[in-house]
Amino acid sequence: MLSEYRYQSIDPLETGWRLAQLIRQKGYSVKDIQKLLQLSCPQPVYRWIKGQILPSVNHLYNLAGILDVPMGELLVPASETACIIAFERECSRRKRLYAYYLHWRKKAA
Repeated sequence: MLSEYRYQSIDPLETGWRLAQLIRQKGYSVKDIQKLLQLSCPQPVYRWIKGQILPSVNHLYNLAGILDVPMGELLVPASETACIIAFERECSRRKRLYAYYLHWRKKAA
């Protein structure tokens, strides 16, 4: 029985993207979420959206109520495919930033 269970972890980046999408769909802003969750500043919400950290269980519970979705729907399990996609997105972002840097460096010279 114990050997049938497959341990899964949560993908913070995909979870952040899902949170951002749900917040937008429901018409809330980051500032609205901050106030509804009684946070002293909006930085934790931005960190959730960027995938830097995951919300606490209390915050997930309240977010589920605010966004009117089951709590489990807020979380995205990690998968090999998701890791590859996240890596490709990050590489693409770095390439764009580097191209931008080269463009402005050339202009400045």
